[in-house]
Amino acid sequence: MPIPDTVPVLGISWGDVLFLVLAAVMLGSALLVVTLRDIIRCGLAMIVAFGALAGIYVMLGAPLVAAAQVLVYIGAIAVLILFAVMLTQAKNAPVGLVFQAQALPAAIAAIVLAVMIALTASATDWGAVTKRIATGTDALARLLFTTYILPFEVVSVLLLAAVIGGIYLAKREGRDA
Repeated sequence: MPIPDTVPVLGISWGDVLFLVLAAVMLGSALLVVTLRDIIRCGLAMIVAFGALAGIYVMLGAPLVAAAQVLVYIGAIAVLILFAVMLTQAKNAPVGLVFQAQALPAAIAAIVLAVMIALTASATDWGAVTKRIATGTDALARLLFTTYILPFEVVSVLLLAAVIGGIYLAKREGRDA
């Protein structure tokens, strides 16, 4: 029996259901990033948010951007943040956080920003946007892996050297203390 194009009970497409699930996961894990007190769990929630965003990029027809999201943000930055925190600081956040006094202005700013994003998203023709993204990423991939392959590899080696240097400095400061 073939799977129908829409969800039988809800009447919406499977792509829309997948988008809603990915968006909910991304928003929920982003909220966990800013509300959890354990910095390691915050970093893990950030990795989940980045993964859900990569899934949304795939749905938009931009697999290169999704791959870059996974490689750069999940693979490099999030792991670097987790290693830096594990090597240099205590696991728990301090009792009195500075930004707790700014919760009301931050909530107002977040609501204003959410309304602006909702208005912009509702006024956008998403069909035209996804066609432009797909052709743009194809051209970017060809340039990146043909013309600019040497600078790409040089930057990756420099990032690796920075990570190794950071780990060395963190271990050396730990011995001196």
